[in-house]
Amino acid sequence: MGPDDVERGYVRPIAHDQYTESTDVTADPEEQALLLAPPGYAIASQAADIEPRSDEKAGSRPPQTQGRKWTKCLPYVATFAAGIATCLAAQRLSHSSHSDTQSQTSIPQPNILADSVSGSSVFHFPPSKPTNWRPSLFPTNVGYTGPTPTGNEPGLIATAPAYPVHTGAPQLVGPSSLGGVKDFGLPGASPEAPEGCTITGLHFLHRHGARYPTSSREGPEQVRYLLEKAKKDGVKWRATGDLSFLNTWDFPLGNELLTPFGRQQMYDLGVTLRIKYGFLLQNFTDTLPVFRTESQDRMLHSAMNFAVGFFGYPIEGKYLQSITYEAWGVNNTLAPYMTCPNSGAAGKADRHKPYVSEWISVYLKDAAARLQGQLKGLEITERDAYNFQELCAYETVALGYSKFCELFTEEEWKGFNYALDLFFWYGHSFGSPVARVQGIGYIQELVARLTHTPIQTHNSSTNATLNDNPITFPLHQPLYVDATHEVVVLNIITALGLNTFAKTGPLPSDHIPENRSFYASRLAPFGTNMQFQLLSCAATPDPQIRIIINDGVTPLTGIPGCPASRDGLCSVESFVNAQKQTISDTDWNWDCHGDWTVPAGTGWNTTSGTPPPKDAGRVRR
Repeated sequence: MGPDDVERGYVRPIAHDQYTESTDVTADPEEQALLLAPPGYAIASQAADIEPRSDEKAGSRPPQTQGRKWTKCLPYVATFAAGIATCLAAQRLSHSSHSDTQSQTSIPQPNILADSVSGSSVFHFPPSKPTNWRPSLFPTNVGYTGPTPTGNEPGLIATAPAYPVHTGAPQLVGPSSLGGVKDFGLPGASPEAPEGCTITGLHFLHRHGARYPTSSREGPEQVRYLLEKAKKDGVKWRATGDLSFLNTWDFPLGNELLTPFGRQQMYDLGVTLRIKYGFLLQNFTDTLPVFRTESQDRMLHSAMNFAVGFFGYPIEGKYLQSITYEAWGVNNTLAPYMTCPNSGAAGKADRHKPYVSEWISVYLKDAAARLQGQLKGLEITERDAYNFQELCAYETVALGYSKFCELFTEEEWKGFNYALDLFFWYGHSFGSPVARVQGIGYIQELVARLTHTPIQTHNSSTNATLNDNPITFPLHQPLYVDATHEVVVLNIITALGLNTFAKTGPLPSDHIPENRSFYASRLAPFGTNMQFQLLSCAATPDPQIRIIINDGVTPLTGIPGCPASRDGLCSVESFVNAQKQTISDTDWNWDCHGDWTVPAGTGWNTTSGTPPPKDAGRVRR
């Protein structure tokens, strides 16, 4: 790997065996953009260059990232988005029934937590020096496989009489009071090819699977720090009633990494895609598919679990995995915030904060008072109650069940769901002034793939080193798979102009509006995915495209040139022309590097994910 292979930092493609996990954990880009350069890189003043330190070879190291009536609880995956979008937001279970059941049957809880409140004693698996480590005695292939004839590739999307929706979380025990992705998309439309149409290709974009919370002193870990501080200060406290479990509770979660359920999500997603679209592999006659992901631990392992589900173990020799650096200064359309300083700037990227804070004080006022009555010696605020709700989500996707879920009413869970809508609307999608610009690089790549034409000008987050190489960025595949974060998925939805999700306009922070068009739980759960489906239809000579989000066919009427269609169809030519116009209209330097500000709160709004126009200068408070 030489200097010519470096663009704003080393980007390593298709390297399964060279990846080294980093133990450094930093603030998560799904909650805020990272503004610190990783060791080994010096931030250059120009957007096109980044230089390795003189004492370190380019590419010589990866960047650092770093009642209990359980049977009545139906699994629900898609409520928590801000990093938890697959969590099971819940109604409160009947306390009296819980008590009656508990008195009759005692279900022992596994001792998986440290005794101390700090949670510093965590069991690590696998052991660092296993005494029976003899890999030569456990080969993965000993021959003698027996007959291995294969069958035809599946094509359920084209052959089955009904479409199997990819939803549900049968491994988790959680409540089901909220609606999920059901009834999502165009009424009556199915992801199956419309009558008279044949699927010819697929561009598949997905989020990573369920994970632990990010490394932050905010959010659910704030509960841990609250109890740690009480212990340090010698504060005596005691919980009773529904909160009595807190007396022996210890923070049980890790940070950043996929949970076991998250790994299964990705494996299942891979299996599902193979069953639906396996027939597209028949068009890879002399090349292997190239899939893309990033170096961040949960991103890489999401891609690997997906690949095992899609290709089957072993995966070597069946495809090529491009792994790009997710590091500050490295051009990466799947992590565009790394080259967009305004994506983490106060007054630009944090518009969600006052909206979320105000709404929390409204919908959790009663909950905080109710919980305070069950906790003596410590103060419970509305924000603490919100952290409890987050713990319900994270513990459920990590441990399968959480006592925190039983603390809140159905209405309070609806309020939690809406708090996430506010977070993502104003922080990462149509209501954010830095949303569209962060999605524009992926739009450039999508247009290049759809037109089989290399990107002409690299003026965004695109990576010339990889995108200009037909090996690492092929333009003629019938199937593409890219893995990213939910904030990037929302950036892309915004940049595409899928304005039906924004038709009811900005979200208020004092009540939940009826019939709103934007639901974060539908667009950005763990494992969220977008299908860009290419079709050939007998009724028109023009190739068609449509977008399917989490099995819901998305209306494309917000895209200029795309007509109203009961099946969500638009000609590829019209779709591409509209995206080219958006690319032309987007000013990366102004949006990502410009000196502009917007007022906090309702003094300024956008529903297109764009900042004030350049000629308007700075919008002042």
